Amino acid sequence: MPRKDCCGMSVQFRDYYETLGVSKTATEDEIKSAFRKLARKHHPDVAKDKKAAEEKFKQINEAYEVLSDPEKRRKYDELGANWNQPGGFQPPPEWGGARPGGGFEWAGGNGGGVEFEFGGTGFSDFFEAFFGGGRGRSAFGGGGFTQRAGAQRGSDVEADIMVTLEEALHGSTRQVSLRRSDSSKVETYQVKIPRGVHEGQRIRLAGQGEAGARGGKSGDLFLRVRLARHPDFSLEGSDLVHEVRLEPWQAVLGDELHVPTLEGTARLKVPAGTQGGQRFRLRERGLPNANGTRGDLYVVAQIQVPKKLTESEREIWQQLARLHGG
Repeated sequence: MPRKDCCGMSVQFRDYYETLGVSKTATEDEIKSAFRKLARKHHPDVAKDKKAAEEKFKQINEAYEVLSDPEKRRKYDELGANWNQPGGFQPPPEWGGARPGGGFEWAGGNGGGVEFEFGGTGFSDFFEAFFGGGRGRSAFGGGGFTQRAGAQRGSDVEADIMVTLEEALHGSTRQVSLRRSDSSKVETYQVKIPRGVHEGQRIRLAGQGEAGARGGKSGDLFLRVRLARHPDFSLEGSDLVHEVRLEPWQAVLGDELHVPTLEGTARLKVPAGTQGGQRFRLRERGLPNANGTRGDLYVVAQIQVPKKLTESEREIWQQLARLHGG
């Protein structure tokens, strides 16, 4: 059910548990497993309908962004339990004060100034209102500063933009739209995502923040980068980390594997006697660094022990144990 914030913009509730197909009592491992399964299925690089997959991938990422973080999940559970109740949601004190008429100041609000409704950033207005930088949040506090007698610069504004690892590797151009709460006009911009962009980096759109007063300049709009979660990789700076599951015999005897990279697959020779947790380095298969070089891809071996054995398999393992003095 849509609700309106303090400035009259509509906010649609997002059921993140439904998005990931898990119950509200799901464990961290269950949530992680559901995310990886869905993210692989709907990743734009593998899906036939890339546009639909891209939208679904962003929804999955947003849900995982909240439910994988214990504090965000706690806030979300408090919110979800009261969203459709008579009288509406009553936020905890740290979420901002109640406002006349039953509404309240969103966590991302800027205290009564113009708010912005974004499109194309990869995050919903629901996420921005409760868990993001906020629609129309002043980046440095409100009020601006005096440029000349009587003139006052408009406040800078921040919002989040979801950037995939593939975009961070190659760079891209994204279309972002915004609507100000004091206008029905939708403004559209081509935003350049630079190659090598990193988590927390801000992309500046000069003059697109709040309007200045008494002839003052407009503030700027900053899009703060949040790198999308990937089903196959985690990040360590500019390095990528991929976990690979080995059967016991692969670890003992060695094997040759094909492992995923951001640019296809690569061959990896696993030596005999590989240990659990051992890391293998594929040079310059990570993300770009600030100096123009690339990080590495580390493949971490996880040895998968069978949970169930047939009688013949059990006999073989017992023979091996006896051979090794077990």
